[in-house]
Amino acid sequence: MKNNQTTIERNETHILPPIVTLTLNPSVDVSFDIDHLIEDQKVHATESRYDPGGNGLNVARALAHLRIPAHACCVVAGEIGDLLERLVTHKIEYPHCLRVEGETRINATLQQQAPRAQFEVSGIGPKLSAFTLQQLIDDVTRLAGDGYAILTGSLCPGVDPGFYAELAQQLRSQGARPIIDAQGEALVHAVKARPFLIKPNRYELEQLVRRPLPELADVSRAACELQAGGIDYVCVSLGSDGALLVDGKYKYYAHAPAVHVHSTVGAGDSMIAGLITALARGEGPAEALRLGLACGSGTAEKPGTGLFDYNQMQTLLRQVEVVRITDCDFSA
Repeated sequence: MKNNQTTIERNETHILPPIVTLTLNPSVDVSFDIDHLIEDQKVHATESRYDPGGNGLNVARALAHLRIPAHACCVVAGEIGDLLERLVTHKIEYPHCLRVEGETRINATLQQQAPRAQFEVSGIGPKLSAFTLQQLIDDVTRLAGDGYAILTGSLCPGVDPGFYAELAQQLRSQGARPIIDAQGEALVHAVKARPFLIKPNRYELEQLVRRPLPELADVSRAACELQAGGIDYVCVSLGSDGALLVDGKYKYYAHAPAVHVHSTVGAGDSMIAGLITALARGEGPAEALRLGLACGSGTAEKPGTGLFDYNQMQTLLRQVEVVRITDCDFSA
């Protein structure tokens, strides 16, 4: 109860800037626990669950778990969209669902027990018109104001890979802080827009800089190079090896807390929620990395598409020790 009271007091004494997430290609995420897959045979799940999916919605769900109010913009379509809208209403404080033609996608995650493995299948979402994209841009910029806008996840079929970059530039021009978590061409374009924060994993960073990054020093060098190009924060998630955060003045590194990993779905989104929560509260990069790792690790501990819970996150926070490295000298 003491931690809960502290959080409430902090929110009352410090009014947080607006936070909005954008999910262009949301989904209903279905997860099944199974013993093992058998070729050409039906298998029966031992557990199943349904959650609103898509990276931006996952971030908004995680912010709700942190008791942080956030607006979540997304599109919904067809019968699956009806289900998604009902799920979102129960799990996100301020949903903004824009209805479009087509059908919202379904994503499936299979958690195999023997041998231990995770299988993921992503569906195909509806195509979005130029008019719909402009409506989403208008909603995000209006709701974000001079706060934070989290642009994350895959783009719908036909959406230009520079979409996030263009929206980030517009947000920057009005004093907002865009956060982009994307991959491939979308990330290449986004970096040129100098967003407030990006959060690639090691593989995504390697694809971005077009070279292998086998050691932490290599990751550090690449992150510092990107940050020096005009990005306020570059956070690189390293799975069980933890994460690195660069802000231009210092580098921050921390090992991930030891957890039994059940599913990695939503772990990166939970990490973003932790990072932005701490930064929005003015708690600084070290605390942002600590909270981000606690949230991400807590989600990895949950089965299927479940996210961390508040008490679990508080426990994991005590296990994260952040090391600050002076100067962005590429040496560690």
